[in-house]
Amino acid sequence: MLIGTDPLVVVQDLYYAYPPLVPGDASVEALRGVSFSVVRGEMLAILGPSGAGKSTLCLALCAVVPHSTGGVFGGQVLVCHQDTRQSTPAQLSTRVGVVFQDPESQLFATVVEDEVAFGLESQGMPREEMVARVDWALGLVGMRDHRLRNPALLSGGQKQRVAIAAAIATKPDLLILDEPTASLDPVGSQEVVQALSDLLTETDCAVVMATQDAELAARFAHRVLLLDQGRITYDGPASEVLSSPDLLAAHALYPPPLAELAAYLSKHGFEADFLDLESAEARLRSGLLQENSCLGS
Repeated sequence: MLIGTDPLVVVQDLYYAYPPLVPGDASVEALRGVSFSVVRGEMLAILGPSGAGKSTLCLALCAVVPHSTGGVFGGQVLVCHQDTRQSTPAQLSTRVGVVFQDPESQLFATVVEDEVAFGLESQGMPREEMVARVDWALGLVGMRDHRLRNPALLSGGQKQRVAIAAAIATKPDLLILDEPTASLDPVGSQEVVQALSDLLTETDCAVVMATQDAELAARFAHRVLLLDQGRITYDGPASEVLSSPDLLAAHALYPPPLAELAAYLSKHGFEADFLDLESAEARLRSGLLQENSCLGS
């Protein structure tokens, strides 16, 4: 995937507070002065503890906040050059795909292929093109063989893959994933990881993923935002953020295991900087060869 330069998302000084739960109470602040941008082809991971404002930020990017929630909204959110204060979620849906934490909250059709086709039908796409697009989306997430099944009978990972297929069938410019593996078991999580890997290889959409899983972010993210109490506390390259166990721990996040190993080795005199198995194997093999060479001489 090539990363472009034209921002698909521009967020400037975003403030949002939910309406009070009880009339007369104060509004519930969720986002405070959030600013960032995302370009085409970029994978941005938003990490933070529960209650940090990650889901609210995702809802703001697809205009659900403030159109469907009310509350106090300040600042500006531009998505595909459209101001979300003027563009409704329905208007943005042709450019933005969204996948939530619980796939069952999104799935309503009784046949998988009908679920994936729904957004295309809403756009009035010709049937021949729609059939091809559904086949493409299901193939991309490895669900082509399940196209005639009832989504209710699928596993959690399969349901989430169908939700991703439905979100990408329209070939959106921006895909938003809100905790896509949080409710899944390890097998289901791995299925979604593979689907995302294939998606990022074959499309050039921008991806924004909110998660507490630093290891998941380490697999894909180019850049990481750390969010805490509604504010961005850190914005930097994924390799820099995710290889800092102390920084992640300060945000109540578990560092990727390989980052912890690299940090431990570095503290004990072995220079190491890796986040994935391939890099770890190459660095450790290189280090062992150097050590053997030194012993031999």
